[in-house]
Amino acid sequence: MVREYSHQRHLPPLESGDRLTRPEFERRYAAAPHIKKAELIEGIVYVASPLRHEQHGKPHSRVITWLGVYQSLTPGVDLSIEPTVRLDLDNEPQPDAALFIEPDAGGQTRLSSDGYIEGSPELIVEIAASSVAIDTGSKKQVYRRNGVLEYVIWQSYENKIEWFCLIDGDYQLLSPGADGIIRSGVFPGLWLAVEALLNNQMVRVLEVVQAGLKSPEHNAFVQQLQKQE
Repeated sequence: MVREYSHQRHLPPLESGDRLTRPEFERRYAAAPHIKKAELIEGIVYVASPLRHEQHGKPHSRVITWLGVYQSLTPGVDLSIEPTVRLDLDNEPQPDAALFIEPDAGGQTRLSSDGYIEGSPELIVEIAASSVAIDTGSKKQVYRRNGVLEYVIWQSYENKIEWFCLIDGDYQLLSPGADGIIRSGVFPGLWLAVEALLNNQMVRVLEVVQAGLKSPEHNAFVQQLQKQE
């Protein structure tokens, strides 16, 4: 958030459990430069705890590597790390990763005048460690209700990945194929070797996503995006 807070020091501190409107949440967040990550979910504030390397930082880096390769070779698609996302009046999450189609290419989001994502990214990834109850509970319902088309949760303590796709208004779990690969329905060519990612076999992860990037469906997707621009 923008840290223009010198004139806001009289504001109450931002604390987990506060029930706030989105404008009030943004004011208090802007006035608290010591807070690195806070979210508003269903009108309730959640201030993130310090993040551990093995349970959060390490899996987060693997996800960004995977998504970054896809985004770099898919014109019209953008990637953001822990962006503030203005979903609706009661929800302003800060997901670990958001992959989205650029507005000019026909995507669901837009950038606000002050530089924030507004609307629902097509795909969101959350690394769920201490936040697992929120990520699999209320936050999942918020993303579903707001039309986030695909939602990936990496539960780091259980070391498992769940990939949900929005179908007929509800999230349906995507299962790997016989080859152990999950293929995105929203981003053609975004292929994930699930077990390889979970076991830090990043060479295999990158081989699979690069194969997806060479697929006919990815080529058709890129052409479709370019026609929208």
